[in-house]
Amino acid sequence: MRTLQSCMGCQYRKLLGLLLFYIIASVISWHLIKLISRMALYGECPVNATWVREISELLERPSCNLDEPQKNKMLAHCKITMDPNSQTVRMMRSLPVLTPWLAPIIWEGTFDTKLLNSQFKPDLQVGLTVFAVKKYVQFLQNFLLSAEEHFMVGRKVHYYIFTDQPKKIPTIPLHHGRSAHILEIPAHQPWQEISMYRMEALSMMAKHRFYNEVQYLVCVDVDMVFNDHVGVEILGELVATLHPGYFTMPRYSLPYEHRPSSLAYISPAEGDFYYMGAIFAGTVAQIYQLTYACNRAIIADKSKGIEAVWHDESHLNRYLVRHKPTKVLSPEYMWDVYMLHGDLLKKKRFLAVTKDHEEIRS
Repeated sequence: MRTLQSCMGCQYRKLLGLLLFYIIASVISWHLIKLISRMALYGECPVNATWVREISELLERPSCNLDEPQKNKMLAHCKITMDPNSQTVRMMRSLPVLTPWLAPIIWEGTFDTKLLNSQFKPDLQVGLTVFAVKKYVQFLQNFLLSAEEHFMVGRKVHYYIFTDQPKKIPTIPLHHGRSAHILEIPAHQPWQEISMYRMEALSMMAKHRFYNEVQYLVCVDVDMVFNDHVGVEILGELVATLHPGYFTMPRYSLPYEHRPSSLAYISPAEGDFYYMGAIFAGTVAQIYQLTYACNRAIIADKSKGIEAVWHDESHLNRYLVRHKPTKVLSPEYMWDVYMLHGDLLKKKRFLAVTKDHEEIRS
């Protein structure tokens, strides 16, 4: 009897051991399959048990709580491109579609154009502001022609053209319901002054004119061309655009203003993304608040002999630290052919014109 019980105990132990082995193997397999099945590339990483475990744990943590130094230590050796013939694990580098405060990040495939159009009234009025001053006036014709082809097609659009040379503004045939308004401004000598003056001019016009004529404003640079559909998906209360040169970079490497003496200062503990000054949008009220705040900060800095590292763009980023955008545009909406990682974009909707910056700014 005692021998029979011993044998039965052995059988139970064997069965228990097999069950535990099966559970452990299943868990390990599930983690490996999940790891390898991430199809978007973060880099070319050799198969290594330690790296598989560390990177797997990294990807499971919420992106807004990542420890940036640890993340970059783990992935610093990975390349953006990979040799398809090499024996490597393809790591996932997902392009974010939500900010940590749950604002959408707009990429191709994240929105339904037909559905969005149905949510905006047919009589919606959109303002597109652009500054064509000094030598930059030469870019205006191609800018307007491309906007007529791709920007808010079928919608009512007001082109607000700020210029110091109204006689040089080209006459472009516009579609029904679209109009151009020439707003004369004084010419400032240094290009940085022109860039920063934009905030003052926009805040004044938003307060005294724009609110009577349009519901939304889209503020862009003139040395650009629309290259693909840009529609109501970019409209929102306050809309910012990821800078194409920094959307893959860790926060600590972003080119914020790092001098506490400037009102554009962003401390190492602050900041989410680095936003481009070449395109931002929002309701007239929100654009007024943004441009007014930035203009006041620029004036205060100037009174102390300070100019932010990236001029009005630095102040824009400071404002957006405290006033989170309700929508963020991906680099599809602001691209330069010289930027890296263009293969990550399905569309390149708004493109910088190739030019000699020194000659144009002189």
